[in-house]
Amino acid sequence: MTDLTTARFLETVRQSARLPLEFRLNRRTLVPAGYHVTEVKAVTIESMDCGGQANTWKETVVQLMDGTPEEAREGFMTTQKFLSIYDRVAARIPVHGSSELRFEYGNVSTPATQYHLISVDVQPERVVVELQLPGVMCKATGASSQQGQCCGPVTSEPIQLG
Repeated sequence: MTDLTTARFLETVRQSARLPLEFRLNRRTLVPAGYHVTEVKAVTIESMDCGGQANTWKETVVQLMDGTPEEAREGFMTTQKFLSIYDRVAARIPVHGSSELRFEYGNVSTPATQYHLISVDVQPERVVVELQLPGVMCKATGASSQQGQCCGPVTSEPIQLG
């Protein structure tokens, strides 16, 4: 899957009914079996970069949480259960199919982070969702030559702290 919108993800998952849905980071299990979908957020972001360019976009954020040891023994959530939760939310709030999809996960040893969706691999026995850690970049650098230097230091003098 190359089009990583909410709608495309859902379309892929709908074609894979009743398969376990696994979330991985760097090809290793990130979210253990027994997890819960605790929230689906339809988010509108309005921002301004350091070059003064205003931006607006929409995201869908699906929050995942560890389950109990008993739930973990039952295995990974199925695509069917995931879709029933998502569909119940989408019936009540406006989730945009064209929005970027992110998954938020954390636990007692890892702070909650919103991960980028990089691929969905439908396998005969499971659906594997590969996630990527978010990064930070200067959005104004490539916008135009007028804005290209706004993120760097104004002078080459070292900054004194304290």
